[in-house]
Amino acid sequence: LDFIYRINAMPRLVMLNWIIGIAVALTLFKAFFQYWQTYLMSDTSHRVIRDMREKLYTKLIRLPLSFYSRRRTGELVSRITYDTGVVRDAISEGLMDAVLQPMELVVNIIILLTIRWVFGIPWSFVLMICVVMPMIIYPVIRIGKMLKKISHKAQDAMSDINSSLYESMSGVRVVQAFGMESYEEKRFGKFNWGFYKAMMRHIGRNLLIHPSAEFAIVICGCVVAWVGVSRVIENQMSPGAFIAFSAALFSLFRPFKRLSRLHGINQTALAAAERIFSVLDEKSDIVEAKKPIYIPKIRNDIVYNGVWFSYEPEKWVLRDVSFKVRVGEVLAVVGSSGSGKTTLLNLLPRFYDPQKGEILIDGKPIREAALRSLRNQVGIVTQETILFNDSISANIAYGQTQMDQARIDEAARIANAHDFVKKLPQGYQTVIGDRGFRLSGGERQRIAIARAVLRNPPILILDEATSALDTESERLVQEALHNLMQGRTVLVIAHRLSTIKDADRILVLRDGLIAEEGRHDDLLRQGGLYQKLHEMQFSA
Repeated sequence: LDFIYRINAMPRLVMLNWIIGIAVALTLFKAFFQYWQTYLMSDTSHRVIRDMREKLYTKLIRLPLSFYSRRRTGELVSRITYDTGVVRDAISEGLMDAVLQPMELVVNIIILLTIRWVFGIPWSFVLMICVVMPMIIYPVIRIGKMLKKISHKAQDAMSDINSSLYESMSGVRVVQAFGMESYEEKRFGKFNWGFYKAMMRHIGRNLLIHPSAEFAIVICGCVVAWVGVSRVIENQMSPGAFIAFSAALFSLFRPFKRLSRLHGINQTALAAAERIFSVLDEKSDIVEAKKPIYIPKIRNDIVYNGVWFSYEPEKWVLRDVSFKVRVGEVLAVVGSSGSGKTTLLNLLPRFYDPQKGEILIDGKPIREAALRSLRNQVGIVTQETILFNDSISANIAYGQTQMDQARIDEAARIANAHDFVKKLPQGYQTVIGDRGFRLSGGERQRIAIARAVLRNPPILILDEATSALDTESERLVQEALHNLMQGRTVLVIAHRLSTIKDADRILVLRDGLIAEEGRHDDLLRQGGLYQKLHEMQFSA
């Protein structure tokens, strides 16, 4: 009372100044906390998505090749970019409501029950509200389920868009060479239109939540008002009790409306989260041993012992394959397309595991070896050269913990790459573009060979690294390969038989079986499958 008296005694101009000052202070106070609330919620959502993207990428980069044979690259990119963005939006928009609105709802229910107790409002009146309230909840849940299904379709449509983009951009040379620009435009337009339709269906259903909840609230309010006013008219309830109870009741509707909106956001996020966790929960076919062993530099043999392999159940690509590769030996693998050549050698670095049989290095099963230890033993140069949009030095040193420029230069010299690299504008620091786009085919192959030279693996796998080159480039690459093969155990997948006539031994595959084995001249004299393949290539 003394405080109120002093305020009333205050000069009116002073009081006005205080009121304005307090209003400004409260506005600043509110703005300050609104800013930090929004900032911290955005920070939280972006931290969650940052960590989720890292976990998703870490999982993807470690999954075996069998996983990638079943999935489109664009679809996986969509999981990291679009789906995580949907989850982020749900966190930033709905996390505060998920915490505050249930609390507000509980407080309002307590107030409602307190008013009922104070004014002696009958329980039947409260129970009637419990019957009417589900009218708000039911349409929200129904629409939420529809949103989740539509969100799945929208996210699948975005995967189609990403896949189309990736394929057409990475294959733009083929698209333009075959005059398929219009076809790709229509194809992309189809996927883009599909995403548009899915998103508009999603937006339409999402917009239904608010008016549906609003309509249900009005119906509930009308029922409560009719029953309450009837009781007041019949003197079964005082007007003051009815007004107090109605005010407490209508205070429940605001958190209900906010939670209904949150439910729609969460259903959309759940659809995205399911797609993300389907990747995170993916089980790898390549499982490292509980106590993996370290494989030192190979000293003895590589042994394939009764190996069977299939990509699909009972459709065997390799059947009971057994052979031995001695240290320092050059073993070539030939056969018609689909005979299992690439699959056979992909088993050695454990890109896949055989369903039956085993592979041994120095008498130790490779399943028991640490993956890093095993793959450090193997260098691979393929027909399809994979380079990265980085400097030539970084591409040659890929996989090395330190970049020693002197060693990089030496590796490039051995690979016949040093001369052309020095002529580039920035030499070894020249950025070569996506997949080495700025280099010729022969130059890309020599960079890949230099990378293998620098790695210095005791085992080398060559997948016909010269088949797509012109004569001059092939000569330089062959010289580089010859330098690389010195002192190593080499397994060569050969499509052109002229490149492996000097191999120590040749395996001829037919339908996943070793049909013939021997040296070039011996196999020609046998008059079998190898001789037929040779005639088909050289008959002209």
